[in-house]
Amino acid sequence: MPLSDPSETERILNICAACMYCDGLCPVFPALTGRDDDIAHLANLCHNCRACWYACQYAPPHPFAVNAPAALSRARRQTYADHVWPRILRHGFVRPWLGAGGMLAATLLTFVALVVAGAPLAPGSGAFYAVIPWGWMAGLATGALVWAALSLVVSTLRYWRAIAAGPKPVPLGAALRRALGDIVTLRHLDGGGPGCHETQPFSRRRKWFHQAMAGGVMLAFAATLVAAGFEHFFGAQPPFPPASWPVLLGLFGGAGIVVGAAGLLVGEARMDRAPADAGESQLNVSFLIALELVAVSGLALLALRDTPAMGPLLLAHLSLVTGFFVGLPASKAIHAPFRAAALLRAARNEKPKTRSPAEL
Repeated sequence: MPLSDPSETERILNICAACMYCDGLCPVFPALTGRDDDIAHLANLCHNCRACWYACQYAPPHPFAVNAPAALSRARRQTYADHVWPRILRHGFVRPWLGAGGMLAATLLTFVALVVAGAPLAPGSGAFYAVIPWGWMAGLATGALVWAALSLVVSTLRYWRAIAAGPKPVPLGAALRRALGDIVTLRHLDGGGPGCHETQPFSRRRKWFHQAMAGGVMLAFAATLVAAGFEHFFGAQPPFPPASWPVLLGLFGGAGIVVGAAGLLVGEARMDRAPADAGESQLNVSFLIALELVAVSGLALLALRDTPAMGPLLLAHLSLVTGFFVGLPASKAIHAPFRAAALLRAARNEKPKTRSPAEL
């Protein structure tokens, strides 16, 4: 089932290439100037800031009916479905509720499996491994993470092979530095300068919340790595002291995720629907809710670990983490490596700037 109409997307991009009023707003329009007609690349180069929608003189009700953000959003979701591995996961992008349902099903199955294996539903306190054995905890979380990483890596390589053709005037090292800078700073969420458009007026809220969420995820992952180091090299076992690095990293990471994801969910709720693709909005919301549940359950476990609620909370958190990673490859998380690949191609293909005679 096609998610986008390539001919309609091409029609809109041809009008944009002829007009170029939005040239300074995002990297899509300079790529069009460079004769880049690869829709799969342009769709992921678009950061959905929507600045072009509000600037466009050919947007509805004009007869040209140019709606670049919606067309590129549909094309972007098509690239997810076309390149995801294994192929069965494409249904999570064709019908986003299936991806969310997969996360929920994996969470519930993990919960039931742990209960059947002997994890207590009754209140209890004490060391984490007294509630759920280390083998179960490490095996479930690591297995789900390895699966998610493998699927996302293979999917991204498939996408990269599809977009990597064409001239490459910029050396790989310089292109990597440029692309990494764009990724870390989220430069293209500035909407050409004043910010994104959830609704008018301009705002950088989306960029700030996205940075908070991404930073929180990195801190939470760092907390897991540090905790593993404490266990294997120092013989310490969770729960760790409140002032320890694993706890502090987890606390700030969880808070960043909660604040960032909540802010992005509010943005989704208040955004203008005209330049949106309903399917991509569903992917956004389901992913943000799932990530929020993981973070909230982790913070609750951290706050109540010395109370009788620790046992049930540990069971719920591990189930949510496992379900989240099992369903991750069929979620909006795939946009991160795909967009990184698109930014790398754009940086690699960027035309060298020529100096005017007056500058020589």
